[in-house]
Amino acid sequence: MNKKLGIGIVGVLVIVVVATLAGCVEKQAPLPTQTPSPPDATPVYGYKIVNTYPHDQNAFTQGLVFDDSFLYEGTGIYGESTLRKVELGTGEVLKNYSMPDEFFGEGVTIWNDTLLQLIWKSKIGFVYDKESFLLLREFAYPTEGWGITHDGKHLIMSDGTSALYFLNPYTFEEIGQIEVRDKGVPIINLNELEYIQGEIYANVWRSNYIARISPETGQVVGWIDLKGLLSEENRSEDVLNGIAYDAKQDRIFVTGKCWPKLFEIKLNSS
Repeated sequence: MNKKLGIGIVGVLVIVVVATLAGCVEKQAPLPTQTPSPPDATPVYGYKIVNTYPHDQNAFTQGLVFDDSFLYEGTGIYGESTLRKVELGTGEVLKNYSMPDEFFGEGVTIWNDTLLQLIWKSKIGFVYDKESFLLLREFAYPTEGWGITHDGKHLIMSDGTSALYFLNPYTFEEIGQIEVRDKGVPIINLNELEYIQGEIYANVWRSNYIARISPETGQVVGWIDLKGLLSEENRSEDVLNGIAYDAKQDRIFVTGKCWPKLFEIKLNSS
């Protein structure tokens, strides 16, 4: 599973993302065959499945975060968007908040004792009490809302472009942004985010790849190729989306929209 494909990946992603500006629920276009690239290419990591857990196949996963032994998940689709607390081992939904029908739920993250959830096109987000899911307040942003995470100091947000925005976690004002590039090529369709050991991990919508991004420069410092993670016969919606990290036990969890499984993975060396 371990190989170098840097320029090949950038080419594939450019092909994929140029064709994916229509809507959030389209099926994934097949990826062209990869070809080896020069030794100075961006590293590509394979994976090993450590554990497999049940996942609600009706959950159109838009955001995922792990905290204190539980998963918190945001799901999308108008009229079906939710915020959930999920038991990892069983996939059981322990708490569920259904959003008003006019909202298409997107990324989620935890800040202190609150849960934050973005909305796709409404240019607002919601802040909930983490324990009760009581809606505490709204906040505004000028772009679409896709993914959100934090680095312990700032919120980090994606909007489906190549930009990542850094926000004050208390006022939600933008305090900076970076453009994500690999070898000078902008990487668009950045979706669900997770901050892991000093890097930003980002699903690239409608691809099998997670980008590992330097928060200081925006450069892609590595790719994770998750091709083959879920067999085709188990897919009803084939878009990979959802990254969560257990910092205490150094565990990475990944899933996709309407996938029946959630996976704990370990990365292979580049």
